Amino acid sequence: MTLVLRLLGRRLLSLVPLVLGITLFVFTVMQFSKTDPAVAVFADAPVSADQLDQFRHEHGLDRPFVVRYISFLGLLAHGHLGSSLATGQSVLSMISTALPLTLQLTFLGLLIALVLALVLGTLSAIHRDRWVDQVVRVVTLVGVAAPSFWVALLLVQWFAIDHPIFPSSQYVNPADSFTGWLRTMTLPAVSLAMPIAAQMTRIIRTSMVEELDRDYVRTARGGGLPPIVVVGRNVLRNALINPLNVLGLRIGYLMGGAVVIEQMFNLPGMGQLMIEAVKNNEPAVVQGAVLTIALGFVVVNLGVDILSLLANPRLRSARP
Repeated sequence: MTLVLRLLGRRLLSLVPLVLGITLFVFTVMQFSKTDPAVAVFADAPVSADQLDQFRHEHGLDRPFVVRYISFLGLLAHGHLGSSLATGQSVLSMISTALPLTLQLTFLGLLIALVLALVLGTLSAIHRDRWVDQVVRVVTLVGVAAPSFWVALLLVQWFAIDHPIFPSSQYVNPADSFTGWLRTMTLPAVSLAMPIAAQMTRIIRTSMVEELDRDYVRTARGGGLPPIVVVGRNVLRNALINPLNVLGLRIGYLMGGAVVIEQMFNLPGMGQLMIEAVKNNEPAVVQGAVLTIALGFVVVNLGVDILSLLANPRLRSARP
């Protein structure tokens, strides 16, 4: 437990330069945007140059870049992410509205990917070099090469247009109808899960094949233990340590992929929020959204690291 707390402390300290780097990068990118935020807010409204200057002065847009960046860091230190220039709405409240949907999509996609990868990877390893293994390897090869948006287009064509089983551009809150929510989230979640499931299947298969060749497995089999007991009680636990480490990086991919998938299925999550903010040149909203996703990625990786330590005693003894 002491080691886990030390790891947690080190990761939290490493978070500080990471957050500063992310905020500086996003701030700089928005600075080089060709669209003037004041012009973007008023759009086609008939405003004079003096009114635009007054708007820039009221919102600090005419101040130097460094001053605005330090001002943003000051707000961040007090738990604020600023406000939308167009509506004045708090960025924090906008993110708190959009983030739950992205988390739902990511969690559902991760669940589908893990179940598929575990089943297919185990079957492929147990039936190594047989037809089951060959079929799984071909399917996963295609799955790895297929990007999420391409899978999404196929699923929409098959299951929303040709056979209208699932809606393709609708969201139902789970509090209103769980079955309705499940129907609206199935296609986006499967689209998001397929590439990850293919990658994780290959990793789990490789890891399980290595474990199945170890001496303790042959001893257990020689002792008369049923194969399902050997695999379920010993092999699977040891074989999942390496895939668990890879999973942290894949969850980051899932969160990034969710942004694209949300746009394709018209889901009001973080993806839609970010794209609308970029289109309307809302620097505070873009910064807040990117920062939230980056922090989520760090927290997930920290959780995976702790789970790896708890699952593998050798890692605990190897760490200083």
